[in-house]
Amino acid sequence: MEETLERFTQPGQDHVALWAVLVNHLRPPRASQPRRAEEALRVLTHTLARRPELRDALRTSFLDLFRERKQVSLYVSSGLLPSTGFFSETSRRVSGRLLPEVIDTAYMKDVLSVVFHRRDDDVWVHAVADELWLDFLTALLDEAEPRAEDDAGDLPAAVIEILEALRVLSYHVSAIGLDPELVRVDPNLEEYESPFLAQNAELLSYIEHYVAWWSSPGSLADDEKHLTVMLGQCDEVLQRVRKRATRIGTSLTLTFKLERLRQHLERIGELLAVLDGLRERRVVHDVAPRLIRLFKTLVRAECRKNHLFDYWGKNVELLSLRMTESASRTGEHYITSTRSEYFHMLRSAALGGFIIALMSALKIVLGEQGMAPLNEALAFCLNYGLGFVLIHILGGTVATKQPAMTANAIAASIGEASGKTRDLESLADLIARTIRSQLAAILGNLGVAIPVAITVGLAIQTVGGSHFVSPEKAHKLLGEIDPRNGAPFFAAIAGVCLFLSGLIAAYYDNLSAYNRIPQRLLQLHGPRRLLGEARMERVAAYVENNLGALAGNFFFGFLLGGTTALGMLFGLPLDIRHIAFSSAYVGYSVTALDFALPWPAVTFALGGVLLIGLVNLAVSFSLTLTVAMRARRISFAQGRSLGRLLLQRFLKRPQDFLLPPLRGTRAEAKPDAANGNASLTARPPAASTSQPLGPDAPNG
Repeated sequence: MEETLERFTQPGQDHVALWAVLVNHLRPPRASQPRRAEEALRVLTHTLARRPELRDALRTSFLDLFRERKQVSLYVSSGLLPSTGFFSETSRRVSGRLLPEVIDTAYMKDVLSVVFHRRDDDVWVHAVADELWLDFLTALLDEAEPRAEDDAGDLPAAVIEILEALRVLSYHVSAIGLDPELVRVDPNLEEYESPFLAQNAELLSYIEHYVAWWSSPGSLADDEKHLTVMLGQCDEVLQRVRKRATRIGTSLTLTFKLERLRQHLERIGELLAVLDGLRERRVVHDVAPRLIRLFKTLVRAECRKNHLFDYWGKNVELLSLRMTESASRTGEHYITSTRSEYFHMLRSAALGGFIIALMSALKIVLGEQGMAPLNEALAFCLNYGLGFVLIHILGGTVATKQPAMTANAIAASIGEASGKTRDLESLADLIARTIRSQLAAILGNLGVAIPVAITVGLAIQTVGGSHFVSPEKAHKLLGEIDPRNGAPFFAAIAGVCLFLSGLIAAYYDNLSAYNRIPQRLLQLHGPRRLLGEARMERVAAYVENNLGALAGNFFFGFLLGGTTALGMLFGLPLDIRHIAFSSAYVGYSVTALDFALPWPAVTFALGGVLLIGLVNLAVSFSLTLTVAMRARRISFAQGRSLGRLLLQRFLKRPQDFLLPPLRGTRAEAKPDAANGNASLTARPPAASTSQPLGPDAPNG
């Protein structure tokens, strides 16, 4: 390391390359070993304190970097989203990974990329304690006597660059704040004086007075409190727009701009804090802790400038939150509280089981037509998709569609109960009601699908004189349900499809709200003349309440049918197993074999159906709950307490997990007025405005 430091004293050296070599001495063999870096940094700090000539040479090089390099781009672009848009930035990051951008060391931004050139350098830089970086900076600069606040002097180049960066950032904030996307979500921005314009005027005035104060004897800089108020108002608008977007819909474009605005406001605050810290004595030591935090932020930004997953995660967050909020509201309709709701769920699931038995029969018929593989796959997809849509329109319920919705409702309830203490009793009550609602849906599906399948098989046999399903086909169908033949794996694939269909449904709900599709439908003159105003309003209301569910069901069918086709196309072991269809196949197979199944075969068949259902539910529920909690930034550290509470409740009142209590026997969780905890009791199914065209609640 000392040899590298001695090279700083030699003329004609490339100092950017020397700084890269010096950082190589600090860099640990693995980024996950920060102690090695801390030890190397201590050695470097001790060497600078022991050898003043090396310290002077390194300090001169360090100050020359800031004097000779352009720094504005470092502050206004590193770690901040550009104005190009979501997909353009995605393309740039992909191309940047494949073909790195040209490095120009005349810019400090690129100097940082050269010195910290490894993609994981930010890991160890962040892991090294701030105190060690502070000791190094203090030993390196060894500043002269500080000056009084009213002393005059030349404005340092680094301060000039920070002031110019603030000017650029302020213009960016003004442009984003007046963007039509934000005004569309919050029309109040047009009615009152925009804080985004006011902050620009205040910041330009602040820069002017700050330069005059530093350069002119006795001149006092304007206090930045008024500017801070304006920036605070900008942040309030940002939070208000985000909150409204979670209710009325959002888009990737809006999410991108909101995230960009947030980053710019944070960067302005960081730079203003640095300038304010210099006002008292004008020495770097007073603002060193802030500079070290800014340094770590900039290093992280440069190391991750081409990372896709970090970028996607930040920008999809608000869209994910909006989608999961929509799904949680739908999920509340799947959670029963009273016996009337419970038996309504049973009837709804029975209708779903009846239609699924017919869909299974149609799939068997389609499979025997000898169609080309692509045509057969399309026929299967349409059978699934249109069948699920029909179930929803008629008010039926598919049991496996519930977890993707109820998981969002549970995640929302966990978020509402967040705080120092969580309302575990109410949450346990919600989970108990969710379990019994799910059991009711499964019982309704299986309890009807199997008898209907048997009835259809016997009816066709009676009328046609032959079995609807041949014995060979029956053995094949039973073999597909057998857990020993990979049924759990294929059930997990179906669980992923269920999870994706829930996201698709939420996406279309968000799309409908954001693009105001119901309101736009009311502006169609032809349909209004044909149907009349009243019917057209009911159509628009139905679309508003059911577009997501219809799209989710239809695409769920294509996911199920397309998975098998994809496996055939690429020769992969891809297939799906769905509990409702598997139960219907059991009914058709039993009929085809004249009810002559041995007990082991019956056991494996029923056990396979139950195992398929368990895997369907577990996979879709866990995936949806994970996404919903991440979208809300929720962490739940009381899982053991909740599990213990659920076990105690199951041992004491197992009937609560099977049937709702009789009216008046057990009170549901209520809001606690004393501590303000929100109730976790889901709302009862609300009457839908779509009654003329469909059921009173979105199902399936």
